[in-house]
Amino acid sequence: MRKHFGFLLLLLLPFQVYSQDLSADELFVKARTTAFEEKDYPKSIEIAKQALQKAPNYTDISVFLGRLYTWNKDVTAARTVFEALADKNIQDEDYFIAYASLEYWNDNNTKAVEIIDKGLTYHPQSEALWLLKAKAYDANKDYTESEKAIKNLLAINPKNTEANSLAVKINDLISKNAINITYNYSHFDKQFTDDWHIVGIGYKRVTPIGSFIIRGNYANKFAENGTQIELEAYPRLSKTFYLYVGGAYSNDVGIFPKYRTGVSLNANLPHSFEAEIGYRQLYFSNNIWMYTASVGKYYKNFWFNIRTYLTPDHKNISHSYTGTVRYYTKSAQDYFALQIGTGISPEESRNNLLENETFKLKTFKIGGEYNFSVQKNLFSIGTMYYNQEYRPNEKGNQFDITLGYTRKF
Repeated sequence: MRKHFGFLLLLLLPFQVYSQDLSADELFVKARTTAFEEKDYPKSIEIAKQALQKAPNYTDISVFLGRLYTWNKDVTAARTVFEALADKNIQDEDYFIAYASLEYWNDNNTKAVEIIDKGLTYHPQSEALWLLKAKAYDANKDYTESEKAIKNLLAINPKNTEANSLAVKINDLISKNAINITYNYSHFDKQFTDDWHIVGIGYKRVTPIGSFIIRGNYANKFAENGTQIELEAYPRLSKTFYLYVGGAYSNDVGIFPKYRTGVSLNANLPHSFEAEIGYRQLYFSNNIWMYTASVGKYYKNFWFNIRTYLTPDHKNISHSYTGTVRYYTKSAQDYFALQIGTGISPEESRNNLLENETFKLKTFKIGGEYNFSVQKNLFSIGTMYYNQEYRPNEKGNQFDITLGYTRKF
């Protein structure tokens, strides 16, 4: 036993001697390398402790040690480090970020906000602290305070990617109620003699489990009138995932599909990515099943999204692709958008053209949209151009204008 102990001591001795020869700065670098490249947090903790023995008042190393304990899920040890720094009245920005992050990641959001507020007294322009404050309030479901923090951050840097991403999410939750009205006008140069008019009126309610929407639509198409009722829900499953569940019914088949259903799983992913996968079903005289997937990405004050619809049948699979770019100006409710794509989408008001297999014909579309807000009043105006094959080898043009108004309360 003594021989084994002596052998182990001989193995460790060179490392101990080597560590004693290193300065606190060199040990700090080694601790960071061990943590980030080797992902060996226990070993990095020991190296950081050795560095602090050489320089007990080296604040950056102490903060890093607190982070290491946090990553190693030793919450008690991490708090001990951060509380000791608080007793020294440390004012470093990174200290407040690290300490508040510990509490936020452990669902102690009230404590996290308390730490952040103290940090902001010393660093009022800290984007990281404002963003963390918005996230902490969001986690506590205090969306009003979260929105205030986001606005302060975007006033400092309008191109902050995470802030713009979170702003869009919070925007849907900030008001419990909203009513909206939309009007869509369509003109055809060849395909139809009569213009189309579609009016929709909807009510949205935000609840603790997600948003619910009821909408009634009236349409005048082919010089005939029709109505449709829609229900949609966006139940939250977790911080990452939520569902889209939708359905619609109309007794005026041809003006609208008789039935429409849809379900999608949505994910808010790291690095300001988002994704969706699901299906849409339309029924006129037969069922049409469409499968959809999309990927979105926030970058500074831009949002990029690409979506596809795949419609299989016994012969082939029809494809639809749409790319969208948004540029946000002063808030999540104020933006310019550009859209370009091919094929027909069941989300469009013209989706009754999917009957009789016209979804297999070729369509090109391009359009723009402008949304702006005045307090709790939201306005939108959009236009879209379609070049569509309405019969095999016969093409026509369609011009759409859409107006919208939403009142939140």
